[in-house]
Amino acid sequence: MPNAVQFIQANGLRFAYVEEGPADGPLCLMVHGFPDTPHTWEHARPVAAKLGFRVVTPFTRGYAPTEIPREREEDYGSDTLGRDVLAIATALGAERFVLVGHDWGASAAYSAAGVASERIELLVTVGLPHPASIVPTPRMLWIVRHFFLLRPRGKAARMRADGLAHLDELVQRWSPAWKVPAGETDAVKRSLGEPGSLEAALGYYRALSPVTPPGLRRRVACPTVAFAGTDDNVAVSAYERARTRFTGRYDVVTMPGGHFMHREHPDVFARELQKALAPVAPRR
Repeated sequence: MPNAVQFIQANGLRFAYVEEGPADGPLCLMVHGFPDTPHTWEHARPVAAKLGFRVVTPFTRGYAPTEIPREREEDYGSDTLGRDVLAIATALGAERFVLVGHDWGASAAYSAAGVASERIELLVTVGLPHPASIVPTPRMLWIVRHFFLLRPRGKAARMRADGLAHLDELVQRWSPAWKVPAGETDAVKRSLGEPGSLEAALGYYRALSPVTPPGLRRRVACPTVAFAGTDDNVAVSAYERARTRFTGRYDVVTMPGGHFMHREHPDVFARELQKALAPVAPRR
C-alpha cells in the first residue's frame, strides 16, 4: 500500500514516512520543508517510483507522527537534520542514495552532502540555493522576516489561536503568483495540530545561527541539480552565485512558479525531475 504511514528508528528518533515504488529499488529520499509534510511530494513521488526508485518521504523531526525530540538548539540545526537524512538512509539499508529536498529539506540535504557527499548519488534541491552562498542584504532580511517572527516561545500559541492561518499566509507570500487551492495546507495543519509538533517545527527557526554549521561550510562534491522558481522571492541569480559551493557537477533548472514550484506547476516539475533522475535511474 504505497501511501500507508510506516515507521523507522534513526538518529535516536522514531520517524514516520510514506513510501512508494519497488521495495528492492535504489533509495530516493524526498525531504519536505516548512510549512509542509510528505504530502508535498504527492505528484513527484510517483515520477521517481516509475523510474524504479524506492521513494521514501519522511515526516521530519517533530512533525507528527514523527517523534518530537527534547528541545535544545542542536535538536533542530541544519546539520542535525542532515544527519537525520543520512541515518534514515542507513536504517533503510542504503549506503548510497538519491536525495531530494525542498526548503528546510533542501537545507538538510545540503548539510548531508557536506557531511557525506560520497553517499549521495545525486542531490536535487528545490527553492533554496546553498545557504552558505546567500548574501544578507536589507531586502533579503525583509523577505525572510518570518525567520525572526517564528522564533519567540509564545508564537505557537498565537498561531493556534488564529487557526494556523499564518501557514496559509506564508505559502501565498512565497508563491505569490499561485492561486493556492483550497485545502493545500490541510495536511500540515493536521501534523502541526498534534501536541508539541508546532513548537518543534518552530524550533527549526530558533536553531538558526549566524555561525554557519560545519556541514554547510564544506563544498558539495556530489552531482547537484538545483530548481529555481522564476516567481520565488529568492532570485534565480542567487543559484548562479552559489556555484562556488560545488566541486561536482552543478546544474540550475529554472522553471515557472514560486517557492512551492513543485506544487504550483506539478507537470513541469515532474518532467524536469524525470530528466534529472534519468541518468541515475536503475536500468530496466
